[in-house]
Amino acid sequence: MSTYTLAFKPAIGLYGQHDPSAALFEDGDLVFAVEEERLSREKHAVDTFPERAIRAALDYASIDLPAVDRVVLPYDPSLRSNILSHYVRDAVRVDGPLRKLTAIENVVKTQLESRFAPTRRIESRLADIGTPVPPIETRSHHASHAASAFHPSGFDEALVLTVDAKGEYDATVVWHGDEDGLERVRTYEHPNSLGLFFATITEYLGYRMFNGEGKVMGLAPYGEDNPDIEATLRSLVDTGVDYDVTELTRRWGTGYGVRRLEDAFGRDRKDTPEEFTQWERDLAHTAQKLLEETVLDIVERHAEVAGTANLTLAGGVALNCKLNKRLRESPTVDEMFVQPVAHDAGLALGAGLLDQRPSEVPTMETVYHGPSYDADDIRTVLETNKIAYSEPDDVERHVAERLADGALVGWFNGRLELGPRALGNRSILADPRSIDSRDRVNRYVKHREEWRPFAPSMLEGAVEEYLVDGERAPFMISAFDVRPEKRDEIPGALHPADDTTRPQTVNARQNPRYHRLISEFEALTGVPVVLNTSFNDHAEPIVNTPTEALKDFFGMGLDVLVLQDMVVTKTDAAIKREPRSVQSL
Repeated sequence: MSTYTLAFKPAIGLYGQHDPSAALFEDGDLVFAVEEERLSREKHAVDTFPERAIRAALDYASIDLPAVDRVVLPYDPSLRSNILSHYVRDAVRVDGPLRKLTAIENVVKTQLESRFAPTRRIESRLADIGTPVPPIETRSHHASHAASAFHPSGFDEALVLTVDAKGEYDATVVWHGDEDGLERVRTYEHPNSLGLFFATITEYLGYRMFNGEGKVMGLAPYGEDNPDIEATLRSLVDTGVDYDVTELTRRWGTGYGVRRLEDAFGRDRKDTPEEFTQWERDLAHTAQKLLEETVLDIVERHAEVAGTANLTLAGGVALNCKLNKRLRESPTVDEMFVQPVAHDAGLALGAGLLDQRPSEVPTMETVYHGPSYDADDIRTVLETNKIAYSEPDDVERHVAERLADGALVGWFNGRLELGPRALGNRSILADPRSIDSRDRVNRYVKHREEWRPFAPSMLEGAVEEYLVDGERAPFMISAFDVRPEKRDEIPGALHPADDTTRPQTVNARQNPRYHRLISEFEALTGVPVVLNTSFNDHAEPIVNTPTEALKDFFGMGLDVLVLQDMVVTKTDAAIKREPRSVQSL
């Protein structure tokens, strides 16, 4: 009889605010995982209990909640007391006697809940799904991040780095991982947080915390070294292995730090992230530079002491692909694995793996862990909505021909990806040989800033041909330099400012159908690369269902939609009726 572990990350109460998810393990093996945002359709699913994700996991295994042997949560609320004095100081700093009293009361209530009833709210919400509620266990936030990075890395030993805004009390943690598990080596406590430092820069530039950091990273290569900006930032923070950024991060959130930046630079924060001045680009460049400088020093100093050249990373800051490039290129690092679901949604994975011996955990090969839809489901949606479609004998060849002719294609196939990157199952595809393809996707499909770059999916066998120091990179989590002689072949998939790219390498074992599509494109064009971006409109989650794919198809400037073996084009769809809305099952 199978044993089941349900691990999930809530975003309520003591358990954080964003990116809830759920993962189901059967006899220790991960069988299903999904982010709540993909089901609720609310980006990051802020302040949400992942009920939909939990129900989807149970439905996948055809079990009810009482059949689960244990529930694991990736937070240990009792650890919050480690920085109780910080919460009290924050409450005392609140303006006004009544607001100050309320803040202090909230701190006291939270601490009492953390100590005496840490899982009460979770038990109540689970009881709405099924009773009796299985036993609930809690695990450290950063330990869960660390397990998500080390356990599926395939390494026998590694330096493990977890970097985010805040766990229960910790913001950056250095670990040593070996066959016995994880040992905490050094802890940088909140509010000394690199995640909050970069979030503060993000908010100052007009974006939003937990959502815009990747855009600031993408803006950074457009900037240049600016001695005045750098001197001002360095007057506020110390970098390196003993970094200190608390002059900007001493209170939770970014408001305090943004005000400090306004005072230091003599400039108000940017209201909206529209056109950026050169000064603003230079600020992004400098913030990225200081982040890379600090994390690199932490890694190089501790790797030398630990005596290992393997590195694994997790935590929201590990989604910074420019940082990951800098670390990968360090002479201290031989092999590196970055958890592709590095942000808080990946905590459910780590919590479910933490108690297993790392050597017993399979090396992570894919992130295709979510829902899938069979041909009958898709056909029913199409015919219910009177949408014309075709079923070509060779779908991959047909789509490759359309891509080569300049079509923009929505590609919907197999199980939904976990994490922020679409990796060939819920993707928008275009011809990388054309800058026009990139610009049309930005302007007419994604409806986003035209300066933002796109990434390629390339055949694994083409890595050395196209990338400097190329290596297998299946998760689109690190940037690479492109060989100068190949840049003119794939201009649509390069960062316009520095000619780097953030590739997904594809082999037939991981995703046979996607591999065949790219192979057919190579046969037609000589280029084993397609431009790949996530299948979603601006500010919405990646699509999950065929219905969502159809709605986006008709609302975006896509030419072709592929739903498994069925192909819809705008022209064909109009023959019957281009619907104003699409009905789901």
